Amino acid sequence: MNLVLIGNIVGMVLGYLVFKHWFAGIIGYFAGGWVARQIQQGLLTGQVGGGFGGAQVRQKVFFESMFLAMGHLAKADGHVSTEEIQVARSVMHQWRLRPEEVKSAIDLFTRGKNPDFPLEAQMQRFRDACRGQQTLINAFLEILLEIPLSGGGIETAERDVLWRIAATLGLSRVEMARLEALARARHSFGHASGQHRSAESELAEAYKALGIEPQATDKEVKTAYRRLMNQHHPDKLVAKGLPESMMEAAKDRTREIRAAYEKIRDYRGFK
Repeated sequence: MNLVLIGNIVGMVLGYLVFKHWFAGIIGYFAGGWVARQIQQGLLTGQVGGGFGGAQVRQKVFFESMFLAMGHLAKADGHVSTEEIQVARSVMHQWRLRPEEVKSAIDLFTRGKNPDFPLEAQMQRFRDACRGQQTLINAFLEILLEIPLSGGGIETAERDVLWRIAATLGLSRVEMARLEALARARHSFGHASGQHRSAESELAEAYKALGIEPQATDKEVKTAYRRLMNQHHPDKLVAKGLPESMMEAAKDRTREIRAAYEKIRDYRGFK
């Protein structure tokens, strides 16, 4: 018995049992068949969101898109510097890629460096794979932003590439600017250890890392913290489609968010 026929029968039975009317059974019959066809198509293409291999497909497209974008970003100003190559290698080491993943990442990075690489087409492919999961798209952009930030800052040519990527993924420049501001704040706060900074400066950066103003109430601080931790939870992101090899990047984000929250909490003295 094929899946669509099973869907027809299940839908018909449920329709009749729930509404106790033969007409509801007929509607259930067609509705069940439609749902079954969507599932069947997802099984065939591997793109059913959240199950039947959908997350695995997104993980693959996420990985490919990330290193292709990294390569294109590195070549944005016409050449790839030694520092940019070192940053890319550092990222691969940080993410603890397996040897075969390193080889694949290098190949993708090299392809992305081509000036004629179809960046928008690849980003559209990634957007389609995400199936509207904005949290996953934001995670992609936050990780990508970390690359130029780790290299000392975002150059004009790099920013143009980032804007093209954001636009294809459905974000406005205002939304991208907000993500960049948060990424900068977290990067600055997370890499401040060992540096001589005043307590006031560290506290100000902690507020920025949580995306809130110093005038925020204790409740607003806690709400912002919980929201950000929920959005960046590594296990949840992996379930949505973040490659497991990039789980360390997500863990870095949560560590930075937690450290910023604890800085504010200790200063204010709430539990």
